[in-house]
Amino acid sequence: METDRLLIRAAKANDPVQVRKLIAAGGDVNAKDDIQDSAFLYAGAEGFNEVLKLTIAAGADVKATNRYGGTALIPASEHGHVETVKILIAAGVPVNHVNNLGWTAMQEAILLNDGGPRQRETVRLLLEAGANPDIRDPQGRTALQNAERLGFTEIAALIRG
Repeated sequence: METDRLLIRAAKANDPVQVRKLIAAGGDVNAKDDIQDSAFLYAGAEGFNEVLKLTIAAGADVKATNRYGGTALIPASEHGHVETVKILIAAGVPVNHVNNLGWTAMQEAILLNDGGPRQRETVRLLLEAGANPDIRDPQGRTALQNAERLGFTEIAALIRG
């Protein structure tokens, strides 16, 4: 449907005014494009929080997955979008979902970034929301083992509690 296509395009442009109009015109926040992005999934992955909130309010499927089989929380965590992570957790996105690569949001927050302050806060939020640090990646390592291996001592301390 053309409205759905335009809605996804507006979300990818981080244009909340247009997103609001297209939702009001019947755009489906769960419709996906050819690479399996919906307005909700893209906004979550990129940290477009105003657009994200609009899609959630319009009934986004918070358990939807992208082309990697991951929820919006996984790339948001990878990028250290702290406010986005808070929004997604509050919306009920599963914190222990494992994507097609075998990684959870916590694993991606550790493995695919620099271990800095945003990553530490992301890991803290995930732990607080019930994320299981013992889920192993495809190499058989836990989040703690990866944090230690990468020298992220503050993240390792958070995981140890």
